[in-house]
Amino acid sequence: MAKDIVILGSTGSIGTQTLEVIKDLEASNQEKFNIVGLGCGTSTDLLVRQINRFKPDMVSVKGEPERKIVSRKISKDVEIRTGSEGLKTLAGMTNTGTVVNALVGFVGLEPTLEAIGSSSRILLANKESLVIGGPLVDRKLKNSKTSLIPIDSEHNAIFQALETGKEKEVERLLITASGGPFLSTPLDRIDSASPEEALDHPNWDMGSRITCDSASMVNKGLEVIEAHWLFDLSYEKITAVVHPQSVIHSLVQFHDGSMIGELGEPDMKVPIQYALTYPRRLENDYGRTDIVDLAKLEFKELEESRYPAFNLVVEAGKSGGNRPAAVNGADEELIDEFLAENIRFGGIARGLDLVLEDLEPVENPSFEDLKSTDVWARKKARSLVEEKIIGDR
Repeated sequence: MAKDIVILGSTGSIGTQTLEVIKDLEASNQEKFNIVGLGCGTSTDLLVRQINRFKPDMVSVKGEPERKIVSRKISKDVEIRTGSEGLKTLAGMTNTGTVVNALVGFVGLEPTLEAIGSSSRILLANKESLVIGGPLVDRKLKNSKTSLIPIDSEHNAIFQALETGKEKEVERLLITASGGPFLSTPLDRIDSASPEEALDHPNWDMGSRITCDSASMVNKGLEVIEAHWLFDLSYEKITAVVHPQSVIHSLVQFHDGSMIGELGEPDMKVPIQYALTYPRRLENDYGRTDIVDLAKLEFKELEESRYPAFNLVVEAGKSGGNRPAAVNGADEELIDEFLAENIRFGGIARGLDLVLEDLEPVENPSFEDLKSTDVWARKKARSLVEEKIIGDR
């Protein structure tokens, strides 16, 4: 029997790879899926190709201009929704199926909340759902039968490793980080690094925001917050460690001293497939790691002087409230300014620090509080750039 599935962010990196994995599983006759909904922003040409291939019942696009473009090119049998309400409708349309949330940014939180209780499983690649709305998601999950499975390679690795023990037996989580493109760059050159240098990731092929976040290690701070909510562990039990080869995707250390890790190629299709087919492990022809060919596996402590933004993000998570929402919103804006060459790379960390300094804390925020914080933080970040408080290039 085919599994009903909705994919939010279907035209992005994770969304397109999810559809590739689905095609591979169906081609090998190991699994069948019924794509009932697809959601995207403005990539209408790719969405039209996906509609023609997978025949969903409903799709959602950013706004009316995109709706008109798609409607001219597809069958009238497909319902087209728009905006945040469209994404919410998609997220809630499958009662016993699966929702893949591969949206990027704050926009992913509300669909996650909508899918809880509506779907049987949420496969989560939208880290902002937990970084920003962890308490809201956690509260709603506890009153539902919906299960949450992470797709991100690090959290999926931890999810797999935790299958070997019990929650009360966990001593700590070790989230690995490649170190990004500036792992060996002299410290005095990082501040003025160019966008081209920041986007030159040594191991992974990702979107511009997450690649820049890897360079600043903001992404690893966000992943620590995400792990806190996903696995219900205190921040003191979560450690980030630099592992340049990206072969071990993360580890769990149990209180008997045993360390269980997940190893493999830096290929997102593997955790996507595991999430789609859990608890089964199905065959594929994706790349294999030959352990004999591995010259060495290195591990290093994360240097605060090299990645000053990391601790800022983690401390925001520990303090909680609306602080993670402020960090996330400001980071997105500061990366845009950096890529436009309006600020130096070092301005990202300095901007985050100043945004947190000026934030009016809300300790138990509602969704609307978080939304307001996101808007405020973006505006504040832009003002820091416009007023040249964090400097230009």
